[in-house]
Amino acid sequence: MNIVRSWREQKIILKMWFPVLRDEDFLFEPGERESMLDRLAAKLSKTRTELESLFAELQLY
Repeated sequence: MNIVRSWREQKIILKMWFPVLRDEDFLFEPGERESMLDRLAAKLSKTRTELESLFAELQLY
């Protein structure tokens, strides 16, 4: 995937699309990115594959 948007931009767009998300949902320590993605997937009731597709879609938005 070609990353075009900054992490900050991606968070803003996701929070617009899913008002249930908060800044705290995006926090992670180095090496804990996977656990953050799992939390986001659970909170949005999406599979990891669906979540990865969502991030890919963000690059086109």
